[in-house]
Amino acid sequence: MFINQFYDKGLAHASYAVIRAGKMIVIDPARDPQPYYDLATLHEADIVGVIETHLHADFVSSHLEIHQTTGATVYVSKVAHVDYPHETFDDGDVISLVDIKLKAINTPGHSPDSICILVEDENGRDTTIFTGDTLFVGDVGRPDLRETAGNVTAKKEELAKQMYHSTREKLMKLTTDVVVYPAHGPGSLCGKNMSPDLQSTIGRELRENYALQLMDELKFVNLLIADQPFVPRYFGFDVETNKAGASAFNAGVEGITHTATIEKGALVIDNRPKKDFVQGHIKGAINLQDGEKFETWLGSILNADEQFYLIGADREALDIAIKKAAKIGYEKNIKAALNNVDGQTQTSPELNFEDFKENPDNYTIIDVRNHSEIAKGKLFKNAIPIPLPELRDRLNEIPTGKPIVVHCAAGYRSAAGSSIIEGAITQVPVYDLSERINGFAVKK
Repeated sequence: MFINQFYDKGLAHASYAVIRAGKMIVIDPARDPQPYYDLATLHEADIVGVIETHLHADFVSSHLEIHQTTGATVYVSKVAHVDYPHETFDDGDVISLVDIKLKAINTPGHSPDSICILVEDENGRDTTIFTGDTLFVGDVGRPDLRETAGNVTAKKEELAKQMYHSTREKLMKLTTDVVVYPAHGPGSLCGKNMSPDLQSTIGRELRENYALQLMDELKFVNLLIADQPFVPRYFGFDVETNKAGASAFNAGVEGITHTATIEKGALVIDNRPKKDFVQGHIKGAINLQDGEKFETWLGSILNADEQFYLIGADREALDIAIKKAAKIGYEKNIKAALNNVDGQTQTSPELNFEDFKENPDNYTIIDVRNHSEIAKGKLFKNAIPIPLPELRDRLNEIPTGKPIVVHCAAGYRSAAGSSIIEGAITQVPVYDLSERINGFAVKK
C-alpha cells in the first residue's frame, strides 16, 4: 500500500491518495484534480474511487469532476444527502482495494455527516485512519460551522456533544499505533489548536491532544465551543457547492475574460503588491495582495454572490490569483481579470511614522486583527477593534475627526483594511501602519 499526501498551504488542506496494485482511491480532493491524475499516471494506477469525509466548508472539492472524468465511484455518508451520483459510505461499509480494506466510521461532531476511514492492510491489521475534520494533530474539528449551512444543520452544542462521543467511543478505542492522517494542518479555520505536524498516531493524540484528555461531556462541550476562530463568508456557499458537486476546474479558470472596461463604482480586488497599489489604483479598490492566504481573505471579505474585477501585476500573477479564487468557488464571481487598466489615478498617503509614534492620540487607530488576537491584548489602548472580515459592514463606526491609521499583526491585513476605509472615507487621510507594527508590543 502506498499513501501520498497532497498539502495546500493556502487553505492548510491535506488530501490523500491510497494506491494498491494499480488501483487508486482519492480522499477529500482539492478543486484542481490534475495532481491526482498525475500521480495515477506516475504509478500506472486507475482511479477507482473518491471518498468525501464530509461536506467541506473551506474549499471546493473535485469529487464530481473526477467521477465524470475517470468513472470513479464517489463515496459519502448518507447523512449528507448529496445531489451527485454516489454510493453511501457509513458504519459497517467497506471498500475493497485489491487486498486491503477501507472501512467507514461515522464520527459526527464537526458536521453531522462526518466520517473517518480506517484502513485494514492485507494481513487484516488496522494501520491507518483518515480522519477528515474530526481529529487533527493536537485538535478536533470545530462544531459551529453547520448551524445554518447545508441541508443538514445542527446546533454547535449538539455537534460538540456528538464529537465527545465520536472521539471517546470510536477513535480513542483504536490501537495506539494506528497512523492518523487529518484533512487540515495549522492555519486552517476548521479548528483552533492544530499542531504543525501533518500526521500523528492515536497513541500520540491520546497523550497530547487537549480534546482527548479525561473530562466529562459538559466540560468538553464548553472547551470545544470556546475561542473558535471567525467563520469566513464563503463557508456556507462551499458546503452547498460540495453538496451539488462543482463544475470543472479548468473550464472555470480558463473562461474568465481578460479584456474589459471596469464599470464605474464596481467592486475591484487589486492583487498587486502594496508598493504598486499606493502609487496608483482605481478609487475604491481593495488591495488584497498575493500571499498564502489570499483565497481565505478573499472569501472572508467578499460575499459569495458579489461580482468583482481582479487586477494583477501581470498575466502570470492573475492566473495564480484566479486559481486561488477557484479553490473556494469564487472564479464565478470574477467579471474580468486585468493587468493593464486605465484610471489608476488614486494614490495613498504615506504616514509620518515618527509623528505617529510620538502622538498616537492625534490619530484614530483601527485594529483589524481577529477577535481572538485582540483578546490577548491591544497594541494601542485607544484603538477601535474591527476585524477585517467585518470592516466593510462597520465603516459607519469609524470616527472621521482625526487622520486614520490601520494596523494588524504583520501588515497584510492592514493593507486590505486601509484600502477599504480609504475607498469609503474621504474627509481625512487613511494610513496603513503596515509591517512597522512589529515595533510595538502588545499591552495586556
